[in-house]
Amino acid sequence: MLTVTLLGEQSVVDPATEHIRTRSVRTVALLGLLVARTGAPQSRAAIAGSFWPDSGDAQALTNLRRELFTLRRLLGPDDDSLEVTSSHLCWHDRGRHRVDLSRFLAGCAAAGAADADEDVLRHGQAALALYGGDLLPGIDGEWLDEVRAELRTACTRLCDLVCEAALRSGRPEAAVEALRRRVTVEPYDEAAHRRLMEVQAGRGDRSGAIRTFHRLATLLERDLGVGPAPETLLALDQILGRGAPRTRRPGPGPAALVGRTDELDRLTRTWERAASGQAQALVVYGGAGVGKSRLVKELQAHARRSGAVVAVTRCFDTTGRLSLSPVADWLRTPAVRAARTRLDAAWRLEVDRLTPAAASAGEPEPAPSHDVWQRHRFFEGVARALLAVGRPTLLVLDDAQWCDPDTLSLCGFLLNLAPEAPLLLAVTARSDAEAAAGQVAAWASVLRTRGILTEVPLGPLDADRTAALARAVRGRPVSREEGTLLHEATGGFPLFVIEAARAAGEAPDATGARWHDILRRRLQLVSPAARETAGLAAALGRDFTLAVLVEASDLDADSVVLAVDELWRHRIVRELEDGYDFSHDLLRQAAYALVPPARRWLLHRRLAQSLELVQASGSDAVAAAQVAEQYRLAGNPGRALGYYLQAADATARVFAHAEALVLLDSALELLGSLPAGRSRDEQELRCLEASAPVMLALHGYTLPQLERTCERSVELAGLLGLPEQQVAAMVGLWSTVFVGGRLHEAYELATRAVALVRPGDRRFGQAHFAMAGSALHLGRPGPALEHFALAHDSMSDEALSFGTRARVHTTAWWAHAALACGQPDLARELAEAALTEARASGHQYSYVVARAYAAITHQLLGEPDACRTAAAEVTRLCDRMQFSYYGEWGRILEGWCLGGPDGVALARTGIETLERQRALVRMPYWLSLLAEILPDRAAADRTRARADAEARRTREDWQRPATAPR
Repeated sequence: MLTVTLLGEQSVVDPATEHIRTRSVRTVALLGLLVARTGAPQSRAAIAGSFWPDSGDAQALTNLRRELFTLRRLLGPDDDSLEVTSSHLCWHDRGRHRVDLSRFLAGCAAAGAADADEDVLRHGQAALALYGGDLLPGIDGEWLDEVRAELRTACTRLCDLVCEAALRSGRPEAAVEALRRRVTVEPYDEAAHRRLMEVQAGRGDRSGAIRTFHRLATLLERDLGVGPAPETLLALDQILGRGAPRTRRPGPGPAALVGRTDELDRLTRTWERAASGQAQALVVYGGAGVGKSRLVKELQAHARRSGAVVAVTRCFDTTGRLSLSPVADWLRTPAVRAARTRLDAAWRLEVDRLTPAAASAGEPEPAPSHDVWQRHRFFEGVARALLAVGRPTLLVLDDAQWCDPDTLSLCGFLLNLAPEAPLLLAVTARSDAEAAAGQVAAWASVLRTRGILTEVPLGPLDADRTAALARAVRGRPVSREEGTLLHEATGGFPLFVIEAARAAGEAPDATGARWHDILRRRLQLVSPAARETAGLAAALGRDFTLAVLVEASDLDADSVVLAVDELWRHRIVRELEDGYDFSHDLLRQAAYALVPPARRWLLHRRLAQSLELVQASGSDAVAAAQVAEQYRLAGNPGRALGYYLQAADATARVFAHAEALVLLDSALELLGSLPAGRSRDEQELRCLEASAPVMLALHGYTLPQLERTCERSVELAGLLGLPEQQVAAMVGLWSTVFVGGRLHEAYELATRAVALVRPGDRRFGQAHFAMAGSALHLGRPGPALEHFALAHDSMSDEALSFGTRARVHTTAWWAHAALACGQPDLARELAEAALTEARASGHQYSYVVARAYAAITHQLLGEPDACRTAAAEVTRLCDRMQFSYYGEWGRILEGWCLGGPDGVALARTGIETLERQRALVRMPYWLSLLAEILPDRAAADRTRARADAEARRTREDWQRPATAPR
């Protein structure tokens, strides 16, 4: 049995294993054609001619025989669903496979034949749930156009049938859902939109009716350059009632693109190069209001006309965000969302971390993880999902100067993963923003060196082009004097030219007008209710929904809906798929500036409470960050704190360590304003415990801030009488002190930890692990052996605070104690046992650690070939997974095995990197290895002297195997 999906996506999956059974586009297309014509024999010659029109008849039939062979093998030898003759092919629905197209057609037939409304709804709703979109998206062909049109017609008829049955049955919500599906299938059908508006209004959802109209008007204007028909405008006037403005179209339309011909040519040339199969990046720089987004919108329209997938997102200047939110927006694009089902189950699980699929929405969320190697895998899963559409794709990232670093990292990863994908990443960034000069510029420099970046700077328009733009907006000539005044007042920035032209019939006063004056004037044109609503929306700091505004506003629901409609008509806000946003961030700033400072805290408090209420039923991590930010701005740190921690946990699930640390730092900062006491201390300890692994993942063992965090955790856990947490913090602190080469201090910490635990305690093994490592490196291998054994025997499959599997790390290090006690056979046995357990666990980081310790074991045993093999693998894995610490072990050991100038250079690189990281433990050992391969005797002697001096300073003594236990 196979699960075959042909509507809205293409996949053939084994339901038992969730493995994809074929990736052949032609094979799936052949299956789709036959299923669409179930029971009707199809000519083999006609199929071959349709599929391979540019090939000769004989070659086309040969190609068909190849695909037919693949299809029959896919179905299995005993499958009678496919009838094959010498001249025809025919599909019969025997019920052997779950094919969405077959089930959709059967549902349409059953609903059409049903007499009772309940039966119409039962069959019709089930069929509509199967219609995920067009048949076989991403495949072209005249035969396919005909079948797609037939299926769209069947779907729209079914929507109408279900809608009327639902209304007769008193189920308007089902009617709305059917009509929403209908306008998705036929997005330019105004009559269907009007019917949806009427049904929404009839059930009291005026806000939904207005959003339907806004979505239609935006779509018609964007794609067809026209406005809604008079009948649609009249329908909306009737829904809104008396007192509503009679004109429902937006104000002056979007201005033509003026003065950007050369820049647009560069964008389209870059797109054509990318669409041909050369993944590219594009960055449009310029000041605020210079027209970056407007220029890229022209590119979006060009790409859509060519049949490409276009996914658009925007970044916001607020800490109330979640890392990778822009990427999540891309993944929610219908074409991308449909294509993700073609991924293997393992990759879909990674994507579900960021945007859970509907089927898994009720399952537990992935646990937070700080393993860098898992972050690499997560990135690959998300990248594969974005590439799965299989056709030219334009990803737009607007206002990237406010982008989180993890999104930029993933964008770079995506371009690197698929250099031959038909993909263009188009980014806009402010050149006058400090952030743009920092992280975006650094990100772009990497792409520049790879030769895949096109950079397009935008400057203001000159006086003539300013006048031309004003003329296009106003629809009438602009005198030279008006044009000069307008250029002086606006600086030639298109946003201000457009807003000034919309605000008044006369040019602004050039002697004093600035951008905020121009935008304030625009906002003063709307009603007081609309201005109040704009201020409330601006306080949110990002896109918004009507539900949140209605909940937070002083105005009644109808007044808020009318206010948003008014702001939309004046083009102050624009309609999005899930809500609204300001047309430009500068308009948001202007609207917020109109809110009296004394009132802002009230708006933020209401918005926080509204977000809690509106989104309480979901596990929206973005909402957690937004609520935290709103409560902070409202001066309520107690309420903000819990939401910051919730948002930080959510970022850990998507390996966004930098953003998690920002959120945790915000929480810690708020703690300073809370009254002293046990509750405050408990919350601080919780923040610190969450921060430590994030710091370690980001910066390694020796970050001073990590040490301070662990020290404070030890202190707080002691004050609160929490010995288990105190020992955990001590082991974390021990790791930073030990790796820094402060061995006696580390030994004292381990001694304190051991004194706090008893057999059976959760942290018993970890305390003895720390004691074992400290004793070994201070030249006491006998006690070390005992403590390693105690640690190993008391540990489960737990993780150490620094990310490795406890038993794997313990066993691998235990081998060095065995060698120091003169037990080489035991050392080999332990090293192999650690590797075996690491492989079985599937935990890549633990495997790297076990392999790194094994490389040292081989070196101490005098086995250079085995050492080199292990060290090279450690280096390779660490470079790929971005592990720095153990990668330097591999470089030093590989350099020792290699010898010569190349080996010396490799070992020196590893040693110098460890010194820069202040990771000084084992430094005498590393220096002694370097001394052995230095060709210059004097240099070798100096290096040995350095090693001896370092060993005397730290009293480190572990690497000389003994013949008997010491």
